[in-house]
Amino acid sequence: MNDKIYRNTIEYEVTGDYALFSDILTRPGSEKFSYMIPTYEALKGITQSIYFKPTLMWVIEDVRIMNKIQTSRRGTRPIKYGGGNDLAYCTYLRDVRYQVRAHFEWNMNRPELEQDRLENKHHNIAKRMVQRGGRRDIFLGTRECFGYVEPCVFGEGEGYYDNAGEIPYSLMLHGITYADEAINEEDKGFMTVRLWSPVIQNGVIHFIRPENCDKKRHIRPMSIKPFGKEYKNFSSVDEFAGGEDFGLD
Repeated sequence: MNDKIYRNTIEYEVTGDYALFSDILTRPGSEKFSYMIPTYEALKGITQSIYFKPTLMWVIEDVRIMNKIQTSRRGTRPIKYGGGNDLAYCTYLRDVRYQVRAHFEWNMNRPELEQDRLENKHHNIAKRMVQRGGRRDIFLGTRECFGYVEPCVFGEGEGYYDNAGEIPYSLMLHGITYADEAINEEDKGFMTVRLWSPVIQNGVIHFIRPENCDKKRHIRPMSIKPFGKEYKNFSSVDEFAGGEDFGLD
């Protein structure tokens, strides 16, 4: 567990009947198999569903596995482009419950949003959104796996693996670095996939930072979407100033 507590930290618990954090080896086929633990990218997606602005980047610090890891196979009907019906079986996690700790940092790849770097504003909004269960729908890895968010104190309560010691996992997906959030110079201008080998320590996984993943691969070149009044999209604290520019009366 990370001993440092950032002042813009949020802590929440996410639960769901099912979760599917797809193993990348099974994604090309229709019969997906879930990792036994959530990926950094999935938890980041949940956190962004709670509160997101392009001004900031969420950094997932720790996740605590609260319930016993259990799987369930469910039949699905994948798209069959040649016509007719087909049946596939996907392996889901069931009855999942996680405690998550995260904090945000400014996205330095977006200097045009510098005026929106107001830490107290974003932190207070994020905490309110945790209280309300998120701004957008919460999904546990895939759209058919709905999740529910509520505030918690990270580390409180009894977890199934609290005294399980060290449980290492083999190489798995850490996440994807998009061009607009790339920190390392060699990753800028690319979409990059990251891999790592996590370890559960008494029920807690401490994530390494995305830029510290040494097992990675550039997937394709990627540009950064620009923001500003000339594009008629988000423009920091002046977003609603001069409503006529945005079609606002």
